[in-house]
Amino acid sequence: MNLHIETPALLFSATSLILLAYTNRFLTIAQIVRGLKKNYEDNQTKSILLEIKNLNLRLSLIRYMQLFGVLSLFLSVFTMLVIYLNISYLAIYIFGLSLLSLLISLGISFWEISISVNALRVHLKDLIEETNKK
Repeated sequence: MNLHIETPALLFSATSLILLAYTNRFLTIAQIVRGLKKNYEDNQTKSILLEIKNLNLRLSLIRYMQLFGVLSLFLSVFTMLVIYLNISYLAIYIFGLSLLSLLISLGISFWEISISVNALRVHLKDLIEETNKK
């Protein structure tokens, strides 16, 4: 199998956009956590603590998403260096690790999104129950 320098370079734009999306998710959740913390200080309810716990898990997952995304980008750059040094057999394995890192990052992203959807469904369930009572 031949690996050309353009192949790992293709991951740059995709990985950069994914990392930007991850960062936006992180900033949004961080803002929500700050608001919930202030809300909890005013109204100490168990539901707010549960939401904060859920968001804390999501922040941890986003951190790992970013870690594996950056690792994927790093390994892609390293692959290009190894190709440049004309060590093609090593470049193939490093690029494979880069793809694996990206796959892990996307898998964690799917997990985080499913947690987010479940949390939203809990909120919607409460609203639907209140609507049905009226």
